[in-house]
Amino acid sequence: MENNYVVSDLPANPAMAQLKIHKEKKTRKSKAKACLYVVVSNTIFTRIMNLESAKGIWDYLKKEYQGNERTKNIQVLNLESVWERV
Repeated sequence: MENNYVVSDLPANPAMAQLKIHKEKKTRKSKAKACLYVVVSNTIFTRIMNLESAKGIWDYLKKEYQGNERTKNIQVLNLESVWERV
């Protein structure tokens, strides 16, 4: 979640390799957002569902919920369990 990269448009006549890379980047961005959606409650989901990117969602959650050590440990456990399922 360090970078918020943009998936650029394909050129007029893309090569197969360009198509593959473009598809992988779009899929990666979608998976990141989906993982973040899964780990939050319904209440929090309604707050973040309008954010455009995984980076935006991550920054919002970090700002809103960065708290004491116990909170951080619980968040890490939740994220680890999501990534293990992917």
